[in-house]
Amino acid sequence: MKQLFQLFLVFARIGGFTFGGGYAMLPMIQNEIVERKKWATEEEIMNYYAVGQCTPGVIAVNTATFVGSKLRGIPGAIFATLGVITPSVIIITIIAALIRNFLEYEAVGHALAGINVAVAALILNAVITLWKKGIKNIFGFLVFLASLAYSVLTDWSPIFVVIAAIAFGITYGSVKSRKGGGKE
Repeated sequence: MKQLFQLFLVFARIGGFTFGGGYAMLPMIQNEIVERKKWATEEEIMNYYAVGQCTPGVIAVNTATFVGSKLRGIPGAIFATLGVITPSVIIITIIAALIRNFLEYEAVGHALAGINVAVAALILNAVITLWKKGIKNIFGFLVFLASLAYSVLTDWSPIFVVIAAIAFGITYGSVKSRKGGGKE
């Protein structure tokens, strides 16, 4: 039971002190879950991010669910998920009740603009971290370029780029295994 409450509290801290949505939470998840708590490896977190991106919902919530499930099964998944969403539910409820009163103030607009810039920096940090861990060879770089081009040049669902990347990864791994290259 102690670890379930620990899961809840760690993810509540992540959810409560990270602004800007799921992607902005990625650096804090990396720090807390991989480096401090050692509940998952960097490779596992990368896999959770990848699968979390392909499934419905916010990537941070999906990642919390995966980490909780790994540690304590279904109860762990529930506690971690509740932990990461509880602060947001509380904060957004308070903001929704008060926002009409404060939007007219110029300082609030400036504060929101500052938050937007900070969130962009946090997301860029997450992208750099994912880049370092995910792109290991020329094949990975080519899949990255194709995925980037697809997402920039089309309005189609990102699920198609993920499905294509899965297919390319399986094909690449099969060809490499047949040629005796083994696993990279």
